[in-house]
Amino acid sequence: MSDLVEYGKLYIGGELVDPAGRDTIEVVSPHTEQVIGRVPHASRADVDRAVTAARTSFDSGVWAHTPLADRIAVVTRIKDAFAVRSEEIAKVISAENGTPLTSGIMVQSLAAMLVWDAALKVAADHPFEERRDGILGPLLIRREPAGVVAAVVPWNVPQFTAAAKLAPALLAGCSVILKVSPETPLDAYLLAEIATDAGLPDGVLSILPADREVSEYLVGHPGVDKVSFTGSVAAGRRVMEVAARNLSRVTLELGGKSAAVILPDADLDAAVSGIVPFAWMINGQACVAQTRILAPRSRYDEIAERFAAAADALTVGDPLDPATELGPLVARRQQQRSLDYIALGQREGAKILAGGGKPAGQPTGWYVEPTLFGDVANSMRIAREEIFGPVICLLPYEDEAEAVRIANDSEYGLSGSVWTADTERGIDIARQVRTGTYSVNTFSIDMLGPFGGYKNSGIGREFGPEGFDAYLEHKMIHLPAGA
Repeated sequence: MSDLVEYGKLYIGGELVDPAGRDTIEVVSPHTEQVIGRVPHASRADVDRAVTAARTSFDSGVWAHTPLADRIAVVTRIKDAFAVRSEEIAKVISAENGTPLTSGIMVQSLAAMLVWDAALKVAADHPFEERRDGILGPLLIRREPAGVVAAVVPWNVPQFTAAAKLAPALLAGCSVILKVSPETPLDAYLLAEIATDAGLPDGVLSILPADREVSEYLVGHPGVDKVSFTGSVAAGRRVMEVAARNLSRVTLELGGKSAAVILPDADLDAAVSGIVPFAWMINGQACVAQTRILAPRSRYDEIAERFAAAADALTVGDPLDPATELGPLVARRQQQRSLDYIALGQREGAKILAGGGKPAGQPTGWYVEPTLFGDVANSMRIAREEIFGPVICLLPYEDEAEAVRIANDSEYGLSGSVWTADTERGIDIARQVRTGTYSVNTFSIDMLGPFGGYKNSGIGREFGPEGFDAYLEHKMIHLPAGA
């Protein structure tokens, strides 16, 4: 993206309209540190307009009462557009947040398409209405749309997280206000184009770029029935507090400090090649990243050497260069955060095995080398706190019991993996680790299964029937005997 991209209007209720205020958001390239885009900054008045449009469209039934087959047809067109425009979407996001384009086409755009596709599969088979025998007579159980949804998404995977909320909400019959991050508002305008072309009725979708203050106003708006938020633990706590004033339903997908457990019998070639892409994914800015690698002490030196070599081999550079495997962090504050944690890790007594600073040869950009710490104790802050940067910890353990204990000794419980020659042994480990998603000899998030966290990693689930139900209210209708 060499030219400045500017949008002068906001997408409210399915139309591009003039913003209520004059404030703007400047999008800065994390690679060049130059302004690459400018959009309006949504105000409280814009939130009011968006909520009114959503409330009106929902209460009128223009979308909520549309037959499921017709809703599926509209959402199918959205999904298909993501497939067609995947490279375009990925390029915009790479320019905004620094995701390497080579992986970004899959992670940022095609993955979003898969989320839309999976939600379509779930909706087609979901029991919106069913009969059940009650104690006092027959029952009719209905699942009805939750209402007006405020969906707040982060900058690291903006279209993936937007799809995780929009796809089930729209298919359920809800109207949605999508609040996007100030770091990544440009790709949201592509989504607006796609939604309009797909034929969403007026009022059903609004997309607002704004800061935390406006986000809080949206989350606490009395016209909102359901809040779905992805972000940090601190922000999630605040969202829950504000939404509680209206007893709005809340789903929170928050942070992680996931552990990849390598058992003594593991194939190291498979473990290294399987873990590395998901330890440093999105330049280390992923809640599900495998940021703690647990190695048996009997093979610790060998594993440390292999992972250090893999980290050193990662190609760092311009995110739009096809050869790049690790790009810049999204903002200067994120770069400094990682550098501060690297300094902290050294003070705590951990040893840098790879990286540890800014990469040479990058005169501009918010880059941090892919960094691996060894000799890490799980009590160290670098092992306990979510860094959200390319900083990985290698921790030794004595036996499987200690590995499980270390994996569970965290305030987070979002993801994790185990690597072993014995799949059944791996499944046994998976059953013991208290985390919402887990992988054996692989790493994946399957959009047909429930995704979410234990402990501080969140409340509720996204994806699969479990995530779909989050956008539905359950109604029980008592019927007369014999009905």
